[in-house]
Amino acid sequence: MSRSVSLVAVLALLATSAIAQQGAQQSAQEIGQFDTPAQTRAALKSAHAQAADAEMRSKRLEMQARRATRSADKTAREAAALAARIQQAEAGIAAAEAQISLIDGQRAALDNRLAQKREPLIRLTASLQKMARRPLALSALRPGSLQDTVYLRAMLGATLPQVRARTAGLRAEIERARRLEQGARAALAAMQKNESVLAGRKQSLAALETKQRIASRRASGNANREVERALALAEEARDLDSLARTLDAAGALRKQLAALPGPIMRPDRPQASEVMAATQPVNAPPTTAPRQFQLPVNGRTVAGFGAPGDGGIASNGISLASRSGAQVVSPAAGRVVFAGAYKGYGRIVIIEHPGGWTSLVTGLARNDVEVGEGVVGGSPLGVAGAGRPIITLELRRNGEPVNPVDYLR
Repeated sequence: MSRSVSLVAVLALLATSAIAQQGAQQSAQEIGQFDTPAQTRAALKSAHAQAADAEMRSKRLEMQARRATRSADKTAREAAALAARIQQAEAGIAAAEAQISLIDGQRAALDNRLAQKREPLIRLTASLQKMARRPLALSALRPGSLQDTVYLRAMLGATLPQVRARTAGLRAEIERARRLEQGARAALAAMQKNESVLAGRKQSLAALETKQRIASRRASGNANREVERALALAEEARDLDSLARTLDAAGALRKQLAALPGPIMRPDRPQASEVMAATQPVNAPPTTAPRQFQLPVNGRTVAGFGAPGDGGIASNGISLASRSGAQVVSPAAGRVVFAGAYKGYGRIVIIEHPGGWTSLVTGLARNDVEVGEGVVGGSPLGVAGAGRPIITLELRRNGEPVNPVDYLR
């Protein structure tokens, strides 16, 4: 009797495994499936790397914020640190999703193997249970039944060890299913925790951005005029390239005007003045060091620099498929020269960096910066759209598009 009961326990484990796998499939459907296990493992590795990078950036920015003496610098770096923490939480969610997807694939394969072994085991166990439950007293009432019962009991004694040996692998797979279920629950708990952390950090960033925007408006009286000029340039530009060139030219002119010497005071003794040869201004080469830029959003690269786009036109940047509503940040320190909607590109941000560099970030659903605003590397620019948004980063050096990958940290 006890031997047959052990087989019933195996069947119970099989039922438990099936129920657990149904729950796993439901959670996998909620987060979406990856195409192949290899892609899922690559996504998991990338998510872990992005989370580590974001954590490192946030710690560096938090340290810079503590050391900052000016209130504006401190607030800007605090906002950038919060944006990095948001990206860290987003990467943690992506890692948990990839891990759940991997576990779901393993459990689906395990379920197929268990299904093949479940039916014959059920039939065998039912027969053994029926024979084992027959009382000896009833068997004595039938002619020859006592002898048959003794024979069956002897057969059971010889058969059950073989059954137990052959189901050892099955029991091991059921135990593996239990461990996979525990791993899936842990990954789901980690994802829910990151989602909660993400919501709190977004609220903190929104409050800090509101404070920063109010202070910026009080400090700059000509902000509205500059915004209007940027919007007028966008209306006149034929495409994104011409808009970027126009803004580059305006930025170069602004720098030349800023470099002009101020008015010369009349000397006390004009007759003693000496005339010196005029010096021509020297155009300084780009000062931004290589690999000083960062990707504006966490995501998977879907189009590289030079890849053919609509109409066969080569791409001037790299495109990233990001999470719905993902945090988008500044590739490097600079000054915002355009922020707003632009035809065919969603909302975009164009940043002028020191040394003749310009970056363009397109595909945003919301802008959190204004024209004329100074940003640090990692400052929040806005958020991506819903679904599977595409965020594109273009980088220009003295007006010429370059491959951003060559200049990423």
